[in-house]
Formats: sequence, structure tokens, C-alpha cells
Amino acid sequence: MNTDVFIRREPVVNRHKAITASRLIVHAALPTEAAAALEKIADVWPIASSIFVGLSGGVIDDSLLAWRPPENVVIEIPAALIGTPSAQSLTEKLGVAGVPMCLDGWVPNMVLPDHLQFRFALADVRKYPAANNAPGLLLAKGLGDRQDFDKAMENGYSGAAGWFFLNGMPVADKLNPAHAQIVRVLNQVRHNAEIKDIEAALKQDVALSYKLLRYINSAGFGLSCEIQSFRHAVTILGYDKLNKWLSLLLVTASKDPAAPALMQTAIARGRFMELTGQDYFDKAQIDNLFITGTFSLLNVLLGTRLEVVLDQMHLPEAITDALLRREGIYAPFIELALACESDDVAALATKTEALHLTAAKINHAQIEALAFADSLQFN
Repeated sequence: MNTDVFIRREPVVNRHKAITASRLIVHAALPTEAAAALEKIADVWPIASSIFVGLSGGVIDDSLLAWRPPENVVIEIPAALIGTPSAQSLTEKLGVAGVPMCLDGWVPNMVLPDHLQFRFALADVRKYPAANNAPGLLLAKGLGDRQDFDKAMENGYSGAAGWFFLNGMPVADKLNPAHAQIVRVLNQVRHNAEIKDIEAALKQDVALSYKLLRYINSAGFGLSCEIQSFRHAVTILGYDKLNKWLSLLLVTASKDPAAPALMQTAIARGRFMELTGQDYFDKAQIDNLFITGTFSLLNVLLGTRLEVVLDQMHLPEAITDALLRREGIYAPFIELALACESDDVAALATKTEALHLTAAKINHAQIEALAFADSLQFN
């Protein structure tokens, strides 16, 4: 059996750009290979929202059910295969098991068997810009940017899948004052300033202290005791580890309507880079990998050119090299994270091999990173 099976991930958002699900596309030649790949990520399976699972190999049958779908799974059925015996067998068994289905590749006025019930449908908005008479809640795919999303929602779609929200955001040449305050706190922590001075800076914006404590005490951090104050956080974590968690304050400072989706993407990138780099770097550099990944979307999150933000942050050179020039020791890991968000699986395989990693390692890190980001509850 071919074990080189990659799983590609993309968010699913509603009309308000809030994440309601994630979509996993398994690039496997056979359903049995897809089932084996899905089984390998069972221990980190995300449970915070629904997970759409589709196969890209052009073949689907009930051998997929060698993997037992968790309760939050929606199985995608390709519209082009709906009349084949293999697809019929799978849909019948899914119906008996009560597993919801999504019709992938909906076409207006297509005729479907009466007994099939689809909770969702996916349509290529480039071919079918207007939604009508879909067999379930209709989601758009193939969107290029935020403007495309807005048009699709105006034309009757209920949501969308993909990374479109990363594109189409105007950027300014000046940092927002509220964001600048967070940068000042980050710089104080990085330079081991007196606790009283950092506390004074945090008190200028009570929301910052609240958000910091909420993230540190989240399930994703896994502490055995609850952190009660910034001083307590320094005592338990130390300055270096705290710097990583303060970085979340900047990532989550955006007021953009698409901010929750952007935040999840940024944090998942950071966690993914940590997980894939843990055999290459020491603990301090692992934290820097996390910061590199989370800061890779600051320009979109804050609406400011990345160079403007980084000029004020005094970050280690390895981080700025990776973010601004895709150079240095962290660059291959951010390139790998970006490849996971692309539909170019051949490029993902090449970058994986260059780092002497495996498809199974990449898949596991992606899903573990998604579950971690979900635990921080951005919506």
C-alpha cells in the first residue's frame, strides 16, 4: 500500500466569515489508503467544530469506512460519481450509520436519487456564481479573495470553503495606536523589563491583561494551575516562554470581520511549525518558530505592511529573515506551512522530503495544530 498520502486542510466559514468547520481533502489513490491516513490522525482529531472529509483520487467506495468517522464528520460525495455502484454502496452505509453527507460539485438543476439526503453542497463559484435549488446548505469554493466571497454571499451562497480571506485586504503604512501598545509590551518582555513596568503598560488596556490570562489558561496551554496575574505568569513561565504567549495578543488584536479565521490560520501555522521543527531546534528556537508562524499574517490581521510592524518589534534576525525574505533557518518551515494551505500537493511533497519528514508526520502536525488553534476559541 502506498503510504505517501497527504491531507490538505482549508477552513469553512459562514456568511459572517466565522469558522464553522474545517475541510480535509485526502490525496489518496484509493479509499483504503485514505482510511489508513485518517486513522493515523485519530489521536489528535479536532472536536470543536464539524470536519468535512473528501477524497481527491477520483475513486470512492465503502472501503473508506475501514476508518470509523467521528461524530463531527461530514463525508463529501463527488457529484460526478453519484450514480456509480461504489458511491451508492457508500452513501447507503453512511445513511444507515447517520453520518451526514456533503455533495461536492453541485450543478444547478442536477437530478439526484430521491433517497439521498445531503446536509451541505459545494459548488465552484467560478462556474456557478448564483446559488439556487441546492440539495443542502450551499457553500462556495474556488473563491479568489474577499471580494469574491462578498459577491457569492449576495448571490445566495450560505458560506464558503478555502483560503480566500487571506487575499484582498488593504494595508496601511502606519501601525494602529492600539496595536502599537501591544508591540511596546512585547518589547518590554523581550528585554526582561521590570515586572512593575510591564504591569503598568498592561493596565493601560485592561482587555490585554484579560486576553493574555485567557490564552495562558486555555486548554491548549495545559497548565496544572490557573494563572491569576501577570506577575504570577512570569513566576510560573519565565520571560522567554511568556513572550510566546504575549505574541498572541498582537495576532488577536484585529477588528477585521474575518479576524477569527485569520487568527486560527496564524496560530495553526505557528503550532505546525513548532511540531515539525521540534527535532531540529532547541526549546528557545521552537518558541521562535511559533512566533514566526503566528506573525506571518500580521500584515493581513493588522492591516499594516509587515515591514512596518517588524521595524518596531526588535525580533531575532532569524524571525525577520524568514518573514520578510523567506531566508534563514526558519524559512523551510514557514514554506512548508504555506504549502499545506495550497492545492499543489507535489510542492508539499517536495518540501516535506527536503526536511526529511514524512506525509504522516505532516498530516499529524497539521491536525494537531488545528485542534490547538481551536482550543483558543477565536470566534
